Amino acid sequence: MTNSDQLARLLHSDDAQLVAATEYVLSNPGKQIRSQLTRAAYSAVQADGTGSTGLTTVATAIEWLHSYSLVHDDLPAMDNDDLRRGKPTVHKAFDEATAILVGDGLQAAAFGAIASETTLSAEQRVRLIALIADAVGFGGMVGGQAMDMTAENQQVSLEALQQIHRQKTGALIRAAVLAGAICGQADDDSYARLQRFAEGIGLAFQIIDDVLDVTQSSSELGKTAGKDEAVNKSTYVSCLGLDAARTHAEDLLDQALSEIAPFHEQGARLASLATQIVRRLN
Repeated sequence: MTNSDQLARLLHSDDAQLVAATEYVLSNPGKQIRSQLTRAAYSAVQADGTGSTGLTTVATAIEWLHSYSLVHDDLPAMDNDDLRRGKPTVHKAFDEATAILVGDGLQAAAFGAIASETTLSAEQRVRLIALIADAVGFGGMVGGQAMDMTAENQQVSLEALQQIHRQKTGALIRAAVLAGAICGQADDDSYARLQRFAEGIGLAFQIIDDVLDVTQSSSELGKTAGKDEAVNKSTYVSCLGLDAARTHAEDLLDQALSEIAPFHEQGARLASLATQIVRRLN
C-alpha cells in the first residue's frame, strides 16, 4: 500500500469480531498466485522491472478480492466447505454473518485502495477499476459461480464447462495479469499477448484444480478433497478423463508460453509462474 495508515484506514472497523475475522483471513494468505502474476506481468513490460508503490497496491487489492471470493464460496449457501488453506473456514471459525461481512468489506477495500493510489495516473486507476470490476462481477467471477452452482447434479458439455470456468476462475487471473500490464503501461501488442497468455493459464488453472480434487488428499490440498464428486459436479476430469485433462492443461501451458516468448528474459518470471500453476501439487 502507499503507507500503513492507508492500509489501516481501508480495513478499519470498530467491531472487534469483524477485525479479528478479517485478520484471520489475511494472516493466512495462501500462495498469492494472482498478485505474483500482477508483478510478473509488470516486469515483462517494464525494462527496469523495479516495481512501484502503485503496483504493490494493485497486487494487494487483487489478493483481497480473491480472499473475499473464497470466504463467500465456502459459505453454506454456496460450496458449504469447512476447510480453507488448512484452517477452518471463516464461517466455522466465527459465524456465517461475520463471514459475509468480511467478504463484503474486503471487496470494498480493494476498490478503495486502487481508487486512492495517487502514484497511478487517473487514467490507470479508471482502467484498473473497470477491468477488475468486470472480472469479479456478473460477467466474471459472480456469474461463473452462479453457473457452477446451477450445473450441480448434471453433466454439462465441455463447452459449457469452459465458459463456467473462464468466468469463475479465469476472469480474476486474467485481470491480475492485465492489471500488471496497465501498471507497466504496456503497448497494445504486449497487452494483447498478455491477455491471450492469461486466458490460457486461467483455464489451465481450473483444469488442474479438478485433477487435484481427485488425486490429492484434504491435508495436501488445504481444503476438502473430493467435493466435486460429492455434489455430482461436472469437471474436466469427468468430461475428459484424468490423463486427457492433464494433457489439455499442458497444451494450454505451451500456448501461453509461446505468447510471452517475445518478452525474453523479462518474461521469465511469468513463464515460471505459469509452469508452477499447471504442475502444482496443491
